[in-house]
Formats: sequence, C-alpha cells, structure tokens
Amino acid sequence: DFASLDDVKKIVDYIDPEQFMVKIGLQLYLAEGKKVLDYLSEKGFKIFLDLKLHDIPNTVNKAVKEISNFNVAMTTIHLQGGKNMIEAALESSSKVKIIGVSVLTSLNDRDMEEIHGSNLDTQFNRAVRLAETTEIDGIVCSPQELCQTKKLNKIKVVPGIRNEVLGDDQKRIMS
Repeated sequence: DFASLDDVKKIVDYIDPEQFMVKIGLQLYLAEGKKVLDYLSEKGFKIFLDLKLHDIPNTVNKAVKEISNFNVAMTTIHLQGGKNMIEAALESSSKVKIIGVSVLTSLNDRDMEEIHGSNLDTQFNRAVRLAETTEIDGIVCSPQELCQTKKLNKIKVVPGIRNEVLGDDQKRIMS
C-alpha cells in the first residue's frame, strides 16, 4: 500500500522473494502500473494484485486476461459481481488465482442494511455460497468471519488484522 515505486524500492530489498509474496493495491497500481509489476517480477516476487475487479463479465474477463500477462499469482474480484462475472474471470485466468472479496472490511451491519437491506451475516453467507458453487480459488474475509469459512476448502485472505486498534477506516478488525 505504497504511493510510488520509490517507496517500494526502499523496503523490497529487506524481503526474501522465496518466502514472501507482495501485494500491490489500487493506489500503487494506478500510480505506477506496469512499471511496478515489471520491477517486482524482475526481483523474483510473486505478486498479489489486489484491484477488486467488479464489472460486467466480459470486461472482467478481458482485465484478467491482461493481468495474466504479468507475474501475478493472485488477483481479486468482488463476489458481488455474481456467478457469471466469477466464471468469466476464471475463464481467462490461466495461471492467476482468482480470489473473491466477500464483504469489504470497511463495512459493518449498518452499512449492509443501508446498501442491501439486510445484515452483514446474510450478505457474507451469500458470498460464501457463491464461492462454494464456483471454481474460484479463494475468498477475502475479515478475521471476524474466518471461523464461518472452516468448511470452505479454498485460499483465505484475511485483511484487518492489527497489532493494535488504529481507528482507521477498517470496521471489522481483530488484533
């Protein structure tokens, strides 16, 4: 979650590409694009490109096809895009693992009621059911929902884990 390739270069020499994957978020990707993907690939890193794609199936299919041209091991899509969008992403993923975002960790029950007219558990369970009925490689969920995914035999990416509560924009966190 850096703003520039210069920021990335300051830390990447301290990380062993044999032991760690690096995540590129939306801010860095928009700031540096292909340049940061090429740099980290040259350093030998597997890349987790966290763009949270959410669009019509054809557009997501083409975006994942482009992502597959780089040394990207995993990328994210929103499960709320539906089964057709998930399948379109999987169709063009080749070697890239597709990870589905269940519910953003910045949302809580009140937000879900406002957006969907239902509670967070209902929306999360719907997302998990979508993950179960597709060949998606994994899901993103908050640490608060992790226990609800025990039977889901897929990759689990768990943001929102903190050493201490920071008061940032994440609402569903654990330390």
